[in-house]
Amino acid sequence: MLPLHKRSDNAFPHSLAIRCKLKSGQLVSANKMDSFRVLALQVTCHAVNAARDREEALALIHQSITRLEQQIAASIAFIGFDCKLIVLPEYFLTGFPMGESLTVWAEKACIEMAGAEYEALGKIAQKHNIFLAGNAYELDPNFPGLYFQTCFIIDPSGAIVLRYRRLNSMFAPTPHDVWDKYLECYGLDGVFPVAKTAIGNLAALASEEILYPEVARCLALRGAEIFLHSTSEVYGRERSPKDAAKICRAVENMAYVISSNTAGIANISIPISSADGGSKIIDYRGIILAETATGESMAAYAEIDLPALRRYRRRPGLNNLLSRQRLELYAQTYNQTIYPPNTMLNPEIDRKHFIQTQQTTIERLSQLGLI
Repeated sequence: MLPLHKRSDNAFPHSLAIRCKLKSGQLVSANKMDSFRVLALQVTCHAVNAARDREEALALIHQSITRLEQQIAASIAFIGFDCKLIVLPEYFLTGFPMGESLTVWAEKACIEMAGAEYEALGKIAQKHNIFLAGNAYELDPNFPGLYFQTCFIIDPSGAIVLRYRRLNSMFAPTPHDVWDKYLECYGLDGVFPVAKTAIGNLAALASEEILYPEVARCLALRGAEIFLHSTSEVYGRERSPKDAAKICRAVENMAYVISSNTAGIANISIPISSADGGSKIIDYRGIILAETATGESMAAYAEIDLPALRRYRRRPGLNNLLSRQRLELYAQTYNQTIYPPNTMLNPEIDRKHFIQTQQTTIERLSQLGLI
């Protein structure tokens, strides 16, 4: 096992951590900003599923990064140079596995924790003096044979200041599937990381995890003020469960939600616009500040007012839901197992494992009379 660095606000190796300024175990920055603009950049995902090997897949990935840098530069020029945070969609570099085994997808499409792809994205953040957030499939040398779907935040120095691994997934490994070892490596604060930065306390939510209030609440209780939500989802005229959940997560945690969706997924057999549109920014009151329709777009941008958020959180009253939490009420109910942990300690598991584990869980819940 590689030597690891445990921190209260993120989870990444010591070699990356030393590039950040640290104070009292938390990330700090000299230039605090009370007000700035944020962009949920809606771009097309160019999938790598058809690539013959890793070399061809990486070439496609770097083409996407080059295209992205041009779009970011043009978007900032339009919005203004006070645009300091850009959130990218889910798996924007590769698309998602479509039948590939865990081993094949890991070898072809997953990037390394200190790889050239993060370095290239870091250079974009440096060049434009922005925080850049996104989502990618990532290898971790502590868990050979597996990969994780990782949300990341890169700061204006080019350093990765947050790594969050998706905790709820239907068809991908998660920290919960190797729970005991993951906690040994990164600790609980590495499972629920919050980056304390010059533009506020940032946390990440991946895709459908917006439907799991427990994830957002655990991050809020660690100080998160802005949730960065990289997603790839259906968008339409009627409000979807995920859209409703975005407003709920904002209101119940008194936090901003920045949700960036794909503008379609190209190069796969699923019709390109199946996951396209609706990137949005929601404030701590549940008000939608900006929203875009379908297609590639930089229209979903808005101002983040941190002093207003903090005043709202410190004001007594009915709407101060964080201060009214009585967590002891729920502790005993939550102290039970639904979906079992540690089910992927053997990396040779195939994709049938996911649905079989869910079926077993449903049968057990039925026998207990819970469903």
